Amino acid sequence: MKNAVPSLVSMMERLIATPSVSSILPQHDQGNLAVVEILADWLQQLGCKVDILPIPEKPDKFNLIAVLGRGTGGFVLAGHTDTVPFDAGLWDLDPFKLVEKNQRLYGLGTSDMKGFFPLAIEAAGNFKARDLKCPLIIMATADEESTMSGARALDAAQLCHARAALIGEPTALQPIYQHKGIMMISIEVQGKPGHSSDPSLGNSALDAMSPVLASLLEYRSELQHKFQNVAFKVPHSTLNLGCIRGGDNPNRICGKVALEIDVRILPGMDNAEVLQELDCRLSSILEPLDLNLRVELLHPAVPPFENQHDSHLLTATETLTGAERSCVAFASEAPYLQKLDMDTVLLGPGNIDQAHQPNEFLELKQLQPTIDIIKRLIHNYCCK
Repeated sequence: MKNAVPSLVSMMERLIATPSVSSILPQHDQGNLAVVEILADWLQQLGCKVDILPIPEKPDKFNLIAVLGRGTGGFVLAGHTDTVPFDAGLWDLDPFKLVEKNQRLYGLGTSDMKGFFPLAIEAAGNFKARDLKCPLIIMATADEESTMSGARALDAAQLCHARAALIGEPTALQPIYQHKGIMMISIEVQGKPGHSSDPSLGNSALDAMSPVLASLLEYRSELQHKFQNVAFKVPHSTLNLGCIRGGDNPNRICGKVALEIDVRILPGMDNAEVLQELDCRLSSILEPLDLNLRVELLHPAVPPFENQHDSHLLTATETLTGAERSCVAFASEAPYLQKLDMDTVLLGPGNIDQAHQPNEFLELKQLQPTIDIIKRLIHNYCCK
């Protein structure tokens, strides 16, 4: 006899207790197989056909695709299994222990977004395969918080050529139909080191960062004025100077400097064009100074996302939640699902203000409404 699926809180406790940090920094990066195997067990108990799919060139990363029912053109409930790195010293509680306090559930990933999976499973448990005219697909991916390798590896056939997808990112149950794209870019300036007593012995890469930074700030201002979308809280593209490293001693001419920036563009803009423009601008500054420049992505860029205003899923989620559609500045896996011809909306419990923060939490009052919304969507997309 199959074991019963655990209670909602028990599922959350198990997922929160299982580390699955992803990061572009190898010292912080972890695999996600343990989380995927836990979800696979529960979903098999619901009667789902479950596939655990390895991510190419990522030996410890996996996607999970669970299908209830048969056929094509169904409905996807999507989420990611990874969390961001954390600083335990800033937490008042154990990040890996679910704690209920002040009508909230605390723990790393409660809001972003391990907490979504137990709610999706709880809703799916109300349906049997024989009740479904189109399949229900529950998808759990790897590396959303870093390289999006899981979403990039998906294809339509794996997802039964589904026609719609709900991504349970923390939106406070507000339907999201647009978000910005994101690029994380490394700008490296290579000069020539030498003794600081004689500037002619070297060619300072650090000196060159002054005009480089000025050019970046000028370009940031241009982006803000040239492209506007008032639907966003921050209605323009952003360019953040994130971190800088260079030099090794005060009495040495600095031979190399690396600057890392974050650029978030609006829907309708193109990441590749922005990257090319940055490269051209900075090259024109550094070539006369006889300094070498390298501009490259820290990981593949995430494109902006924009759903159609007449989207069936968008209208349905507005009706079910009573909340108006909105936009967010954070990136998600939505562009990759949309590329697979799915009508895609972000909607989930929790708030992005709690994500990536110490003492992350999920409000208890959002749990049952989330389950009810998912049940209605499954009925509308899979049973009619």
